[in-house]
Amino acid sequence: MKKLIVFDLDGTLAESKSSLDAEMAALLNELLGIVKVAIISGGGWPQFEKQILSNLPPDDVLKNLSLLPTCGTQFYQYDGTWKKIYSEDFNAEEKKKIIDALKNALITVGFNIEKVWGETIEDRGSQITYSALGQEAPIKEKTKWDPDFTKRKKIQKILSESIPEFSVHLGGTTSVDITKPGIDKGYGIMKLRDKLDIKIEEMIFIGDAIFPGGNDYPPKEAGVVSIRIKGPEESKRVIETIIACLDSN
Repeated sequence: MKKLIVFDLDGTLAESKSSLDAEMAALLNELLGIVKVAIISGGGWPQFEKQILSNLPPDDVLKNLSLLPTCGTQFYQYDGTWKKIYSEDFNAEEKKKIIDALKNALITVGFNIEKVWGETIEDRGSQITYSALGQEAPIKEKTKWDPDFTKRKKIQKILSESIPEFSVHLGGTTSVDITKPGIDKGYGIMKLRDKLDIKIEEMIFIGDAIFPGGNDYPPKEAGVVSIRIKGPEESKRVIETIIACLDSN
């Protein structure tokens, strides 16, 4: 019997930086009525509020929802209001070292990016994120910039050598995420196991990047039954199937 369904956000529950659509919000709300749910993403807490919470009814069903922004470096639960359980924040010195290394890496790779939409380097407290086309770039532009991860892997390689004391992940469609060492979505899975007292074998993880090198691969490596989907529409069908199976049990 599965007790926890864990989701990636961008590319899984919604398009990149977009809100849940009405159908997805309804399905998640129904799922929350019968099983615990968690969402782990590289996005920061404000992104979770915008993409997820603004589209779900603020009622007691949210007590079944755990939110883990910035690749699991933060953990929020609901008890009438949303409360931060922990946050693995950087100190000022660490932030400066990461941002300096990131800027140097970008000079080294020398990508010719003609237009950006918003900030490209974002301090999310427990994670520094580089978004190649900016935080507000249109989905159409983002999906065609680095579809095979080749460009970001070059940045990742340089950063892994220049700041080996930190973890460097490829996230979303144009992002590179830097966190404290050993922190990825697998770390978030272990936190869910400990905080919710749910065994790994009692979880399911659903994401669009469950392949070696993908930012959704760590949960699979941690032993969680994982379902790779191609986008939100396929996720909806998977959620419907899970609801039907849990209802029948």
